[in-house]
Amino acid sequence: MKGDRALARIDIQFSLFSAFYSPLISTMSGGFLEAEGLEPAWSVSPPGVSAIAALEAGAAQVVQSALSQAFGPLNRGETPAAVHFAQVNEMDGFFLTGRAADPDFTWDKLEGAEVVMFKGGQPRAMFKYACHKAGIDFDKIKPITPGGPAEIDRAFRTGQGDYVQQQGPFPQQIQADGIGRVVAQVGPQIGPCGFSSLAARRDWLASDMAKAFTRAYRRTRAYIAETPAAEIARAEKPYFPEIDEAVLADCIATYQRLGCWTPHVEITEAAYERTLDIFEYNGLIEARYRYDQVCAAPPAEA
Repeated sequence: MKGDRALARIDIQFSLFSAFYSPLISTMSGGFLEAEGLEPAWSVSPPGVSAIAALEAGAAQVVQSALSQAFGPLNRGETPAAVHFAQVNEMDGFFLTGRAADPDFTWDKLEGAEVVMFKGGQPRAMFKYACHKAGIDFDKIKPITPGGPAEIDRAFRTGQGDYVQQQGPFPQQIQADGIGRVVAQVGPQIGPCGFSSLAARRDWLASDMAKAFTRAYRRTRAYIAETPAAEIARAEKPYFPEIDEAVLADCIATYQRLGCWTPHVEITEAAYERTLDIFEYNGLIEARYRYDQVCAAPPAEA
């Protein structure tokens, strides 16, 4: 209860769970959803299962996803089950970590090196595009693909690979543990794009709950932009029991400097078009789909 008002449960599912998605995590840890009368319950989609499936099954109202999730159905001539109504990150949030500090790192050092990385999906497509922008041959990298984020982290920690591709706070914890050092960020090689987003069913977007969620999310984005990283990390720490709070704060501060958490909620057409560029380069789309086939404006909040 909040005062004498019962809270309405809202189910949220993440595709990946990391500090990169702090704009959504902080709707919970900062109390913004509760202030709108919503009690969040959250989960992470099982390996190999899209969070969009939770929307289709009615098991979630909001999911952290990516614009590219709509491309598969559109390539098959189908209408996507969900629509993307708000941005989470406007830039790739992966880091490259090597075995030792390398202030003179250049991307051509990846050619011929073993890199622990994601096998496919958007992380692989974005990384391949970043290599293209850096002027190196992705096919000269020796990939090691053990699985999801936990398996990738475990592989590098146990000695596999010269470099590893990870989202924060995994790389910052690796640094704190003396196992490796961050040498580069993928995002600046690509520039702003529609990297990750919030998706929902179109019918839910017309609901009062959707309007309340959007009010909470808009306030959260302002909080993320204006609040010291240490304060955000303190509130989020229960969601990251295996990460040191100082490490989490360092990660959040890095993302704040990167500029992936712009204050606006809307998915811009410019960010969407860049995402089309990336997936077109990778040969993963059949056409340049219209913005309104994938995205929608956030629910009206009045």
